[in-house]
Amino acid sequence: MERLMQYVWQHRLWIQHDLTTVDGQRVSIIDPGRLNTDSGPDFFNAKISIDGHLWVGDVEIHVKASDWHRHGHDGDPAYDSVILHVVDRDDTIIRRSNGEALPQMRMPCEPQFHDYYRDLVGRSDIDMPCAADIAALPPLHLGAWLDALAYERIYDKVDRINGILQRFRGDWESAAYVTVARALGFGLNGEPFERLALSLPLMFVGKHSDTPLAVEALLFGQSGLLDAPGTFGDYVGRLKREYDFLAHKFGLRRPEGMLWKMSRMRPGNFPHRRIATLAAMLSGGFRMLSRILEVTCLDEAVELFSPELSEYWATHYNFGAAVSGRVSALSRSSVAGLAINAVAPLQMAYGLSRDDSRLTDRSVELLQSLPPEANNVVRLFERAGIKVRDAFTSQSVIQMRRQYCEQHKCLYCRIGHRMLSSRACR
Repeated sequence: MERLMQYVWQHRLWIQHDLTTVDGQRVSIIDPGRLNTDSGPDFFNAKISIDGHLWVGDVEIHVKASDWHRHGHDGDPAYDSVILHVVDRDDTIIRRSNGEALPQMRMPCEPQFHDYYRDLVGRSDIDMPCAADIAALPPLHLGAWLDALAYERIYDKVDRINGILQRFRGDWESAAYVTVARALGFGLNGEPFERLALSLPLMFVGKHSDTPLAVEALLFGQSGLLDAPGTFGDYVGRLKREYDFLAHKFGLRRPEGMLWKMSRMRPGNFPHRRIATLAAMLSGGFRMLSRILEVTCLDEAVELFSPELSEYWATHYNFGAAVSGRVSALSRSSVAGLAINAVAPLQMAYGLSRDDSRLTDRSVELLQSLPPEANNVVRLFERAGIKVRDAFTSQSVIQMRRQYCEQHKCLYCRIGHRMLSSRACR
């Protein structure tokens, strides 16, 4: 409730006429101030006229006036600058340190506003409580928000890349290797893939990149999959012997608790297959960054991410029985996923680091040229009336779902804001 009151104050959603303090003084809000996200009063530098006198200072908001004492503000000098106490219930009088009563005002909102907010944020029986209202939004308003969300998502990925880059002291090739590895996890196994790549520096792989068996041994050994129950056979035995030798040589430590996910997964998506694909990309040396930066369409991405699998993995999905015929490393739709989650973010990150608008534009144009992802999130928003025509838009709705809907941040979503503001005052 307090957060909702802060939201109403910040966006001037109170009923505009006849604002008064609880003791009848006329109030005019010239500037509600700047929201404070750290300790101290809720809003800094507000400008408020109280009974014809201009006050400049801070504003504190509580559900009950007595929360002032419960939160310990009466003994905190940081609150001496408060010029107005905004409350839902004025159950007590608050006084400054000099004994003077602090002006106090009840927050005037429509009675149904809090109920609507609770229904919007607190419903657990409906996947998307705002779905019925989305189709009525002006296309310009919705389009601007979707664009902002797409950039927000790719910048989140840029931040991750920059963190990896810092870990490897500016080595962009290593950052690309870890980013591609994470993307090969395709969501479910993204974290284990990233941990695997981080545990096996590219420089170690490069020393044996001319021997495909050694590369596979390093990756499968570090993954922990060689020790899984029921894993045996001549090929597995050769991998184990090779890994034991190389792990001792490089002083490798296997990550603990990788937690690979394999249930209800198509064979082509098994982590074994994805690790074998990564091994094929690393064999002969991983020098992909320059080629990644030049990708402009899906066909070019397919050409880049079509490594030739080793003889064993051309006929296996895991360490089990062989399949009839030969299978390719990645499907076209899987390559599109790599383009979305590795190529475009790397182009954006590298372009931003070099102040190269040609690369940052290429990143966005690539997403706009790729087909949308086919998943439950995209289908949910399409049922609500949002047309998802490309990967740029599918990334938008995924960002909205993950960072706003699932975290109940309707107050910070432009769709939620528009709906709430239309009901806050009449």
